[in-house]
Amino acid sequence: MKRKSKTTALTMALISAFALSACGSGSGNAPSSNAGTKATDQPTETKASEAPVTEAAPEPVTLKFYVGGGTLTDTEFKLFFEEPTKEKFPHITLEKIVPADGVKPAEVLTSNDVPDIIYQTSGSYYTFQELGVFADLTPLAEKHGFDTKRLKPVLLDSVLNFSKEGELFTLPFSSNVAALFYNKDIFDKFGVAYPPDEQITWDALLDISQKLTRSDGGVNYIGTDLNNGPATLQGSYGIFALDPESDEPTLQSRQWRRVFETVQKNVQHPGFVQGEQYQYDRDSFIVDQNLAIRPTLLANLIGPLEELRAQGKPLNWDLAPIPNFEDNLGQGKVANVHSVSISSVSKHKDEAFQVLAHILSDDVQRILSRNGRVPAIDNPELEKEFGADIEVLKGKKIENIFKTTPPVLDQHRLEGDVSKHVTQAFADIALKGTDVNTAIRTAEEAIRKDLETLKITKP
Repeated sequence: MKRKSKTTALTMALISAFALSACGSGSGNAPSSNAGTKATDQPTETKASEAPVTEAAPEPVTLKFYVGGGTLTDTEFKLFFEEPTKEKFPHITLEKIVPADGVKPAEVLTSNDVPDIIYQTSGSYYTFQELGVFADLTPLAEKHGFDTKRLKPVLLDSVLNFSKEGELFTLPFSSNVAALFYNKDIFDKFGVAYPPDEQITWDALLDISQKLTRSDGGVNYIGTDLNNGPATLQGSYGIFALDPESDEPTLQSRQWRRVFETVQKNVQHPGFVQGEQYQYDRDSFIVDQNLAIRPTLLANLIGPLEELRAQGKPLNWDLAPIPNFEDNLGQGKVANVHSVSISSVSKHKDEAFQVLAHILSDDVQRILSRNGRVPAIDNPELEKEFGADIEVLKGKKIENIFKTTPPVLDQHRLEGDVSKHVTQAFADIALKGTDVNTAIRTAEEAIRKDLETLKITKP
C-alpha cells in the first residue's frame, strides 16, 4: 500500500503494444558509418577553395500530444504549445489527440496513435503510473541542461511526491490555484461590505455569508457554498482522507474536525438548506446569480465569466484572497498541478523534451500567464501580467490571487477510491443533521471497509 505497485497484466500488455508500435519505423534516417566509402579510401585534405559544409536541416518530426486529463481548449493548445513550438523548432509538428467521451487512457495508449507527450493533471497521475507509461525525465533534463530549480518549489515537490522511486515523471506546466469570487451586486443589495483584500479566516467568511443568506423578492440568496462540501476546506490544510505513508484514515485528526465543524456551521445558517438542496454550484453564481461568494479554482470561473461578458451579460464581480483557518493563515488551497510527461515508448524523446523545456521558458510562460494560467516557473514578474490579455479580468484585483501560497500536494494513490465517504458525511450533516462525531466515525468505518477490498484489487 506504499507508493510502489506491482506490474499488472495490463501494464505488460501496454508495454508489448508500445513495443510493437515502436518497431513500425526503424532508424532508417541515420546514415551508416560506411556509407559512400570503401575500406581502401584514404582521407583527403580539404582545399581552402572548397565551400564550408552546411549542417543539414533536421528531419521533420510529428509528435502526438495526448490530452489525458484536465481541460486544454484548441485555442490554448495553439497558443501555449503549437505556435511556440513551430516558431522555435520549425521541423516539429504537434498533433493534438483528444479521446472521445468514455474512452479510457488504456485504450488510447494501446492504439495506433501512441502519444509522445501526455498532458494531465495531478488528479490522474496514479492512473497513468499504474499503466507504466511515463518516461523518467531526469536523464533528458541533464542531457539538455534543463534546470528544475526554475520551477516553483511547491509544484516540483508536489509532483515528486507522486514518484515511486524519486523519478521525475512529469514537469509542471501551470497550476490551478484558488481565489474568492464574489458578486458585488448582492453585497450592494444588502449593504454588506465586500470581502477585504487581505486573507481572512473561514469563520470570518461565514460571518459575512450569514448576512447574505436571506430571501428577498422571492429569491433565496446564499452567502457562500464551500465548493463541494469539505473539498475546499481540506485543501486549506492540504489533507486527505488517507495518510500517504501509513495507509491509515486521517479523519480523526484535529484538522479534519475543524473542516467538518466549519461545514456544519455553514449549512446551519437559516435558509441555507432548501428542501433537498444543500449545494450551490457554478451555475448558482453565474446563471441564477443568487450565490454571493464562491471560493473555487480559477479555471472554474474565469472562462465562464469571460463568456458572459462576450454575450453582453457581464457579471459585476471581483476577487479576494482564498480564506484559511486561523492556525494556517498565509497558505492557500492546495493547487491542481497541470503538467506534461513523455511516453516511455516515444521514438522522439529528445525532441519531445525540447518542446517541454521550451514551453517552460520565460517567453512561453508569459503567454500563458497573460491568458489566465498561473505559471509553473518561479518568476514573480510573470504573475504581475496574469490575465492581461483576458478582457473580463481587466480592472479586477488580480494581485489578491497571489497573496497566499498553496501547500504541497501529497496524496495517497487510493484517495480517489475512498473520498466518496467524505462527501457522504457532508451530505449527512447537511440533510440529516448528523453530528460531526458520528459523521466522522461513520465515514472512517466505511473507508476501512473499502481498504480491505482495495488492498486485494489494487495492491
